[in-house]
Amino acid sequence: MTDTILHPDRLFPPDPAVRSLARSLYEDIANLPIVSPHGHTDPQWFAQNQPFSDAASLFLTPDHYVLRLLRSRGIAYDALGVPRKDGAPVADARSAWRTLCNHWRLFAGTPSELWLAHSLSRYFGIDQPLSSQTADQTFDAINARLADPALRPLAILDAANVEVIATTEFALDGLEHHKAITANGLGARIRTTYRPDDITDPDAAGFAQNLQHLSDLTGENTALWSGLIKAHGTRRAFFRAHGATATDHGVPSAMTADLAGHEKQALLDGALAGTLDAGQAEQFRAQMLTEMAGLSAEDGMVMQIHAGSHRATDPWLQATHGRNLGDDIPTRTNFVDGLAALLARYGNANNFRLIAFTLDESTYARELAPMAGYWPALMVGPPWWFHDSPNGIRRYLDAMHESAGFHNLAGFNDDTRALLSIPARHDVWRREISGFLAGLVAQHRITRSTAAETARWLAYDAAKSAYRLP
Repeated sequence: MTDTILHPDRLFPPDPAVRSLARSLYEDIANLPIVSPHGHTDPQWFAQNQPFSDAASLFLTPDHYVLRLLRSRGIAYDALGVPRKDGAPVADARSAWRTLCNHWRLFAGTPSELWLAHSLSRYFGIDQPLSSQTADQTFDAINARLADPALRPLAILDAANVEVIATTEFALDGLEHHKAITANGLGARIRTTYRPDDITDPDAAGFAQNLQHLSDLTGENTALWSGLIKAHGTRRAFFRAHGATATDHGVPSAMTADLAGHEKQALLDGALAGTLDAGQAEQFRAQMLTEMAGLSAEDGMVMQIHAGSHRATDPWLQATHGRNLGDDIPTRTNFVDGLAALLARYGNANNFRLIAFTLDESTYARELAPMAGYWPALMVGPPWWFHDSPNGIRRYLDAMHESAGFHNLAGFNDDTRALLSIPARHDVWRREISGFLAGLVAQHRITRSTAAETARWLAYDAAKSAYRLP
């Protein structure tokens, strides 16, 4: 957190003429409302609107970007205050914050540094670098500020000019918090997303019990393939009643399938019995993606596929602390072959929209951009996870725009669990698209007016259009 990091021209191109143009484009879009159509913020925050507790639980323990880099230098999760499965004691919030501050140098040049610097400056007036010398002072300053009603979740949405935000819940979730949100008149602003991995992935914990629960909720016989798909349709309608316009599917690969009825039933029988091997489990997930596409073609829900993450790679971390704490790693993904069955069936359907995300950047120019530049149903999501960074955004735009154009891109979504980082992440996106478009103008490839229109599209309109938000 130095003046350089939060310089008004941060991230803009170094060439003075292009930088001036980038600044001008950015000023036109900087204050547009934020549309956050995919993310993982906690709906309880918005339903109850209670203050956050302390600096560590706000900025450290839920942020796997921060945790993983500290872990890489041998710092124990216990020292960072991450709860253990066995309930054994871990560092208290102040001690965990001190550990972060003592190792702040690890984040130099990373997007985490940029996001945290933006949040600390904007919300807490902290403009100096975190350090061992400032640890207690900044911890106390943040905690004192969190008592201010202006730092409650709904006030944060207002201050950040968040027009709409979507959370993500699993298919069996009762959506109690979203019921409260709707009752409070906020259902159009704070929406849910249907994430059915718990009932589409036979490797999910308690899969057979999950399908029985699904049967109990819907009255369908989920031991039959036809009943299982009908049950999904019922749950999707329940989610739509709570504002959902999209579904989300986290899968290890982009493989899809279009099997015969008896083959599908055989896979379901094996999944319920727990006898599927790895290849059959992949076939089950592949067929379920195609089935979800068919339901989206019927009900109009936008389908998102997040493919290419090898999750839970550290057995020790899974045993002691659990999932989503930093040990997930990108893997190769094949979209051309993987999506072939799904697109052959639904790629030309008028009411179907698929947004594909990847952690495999090698697929951008080779596969996803040409595919989105052809298939009417397919759009490409923004850089995701390891790549929603300044350099990642530049690589994405450079690889995508020539084959896909800008209007087959789904705009930006922050995909975050950290509420205060949302405006920071959108600001990085808006600065990067301004810089990229300024470069095209400087090369006389597009006009200044086209750049301005495209900047607004990518900053705001594209996400609303892609996710069918009113």
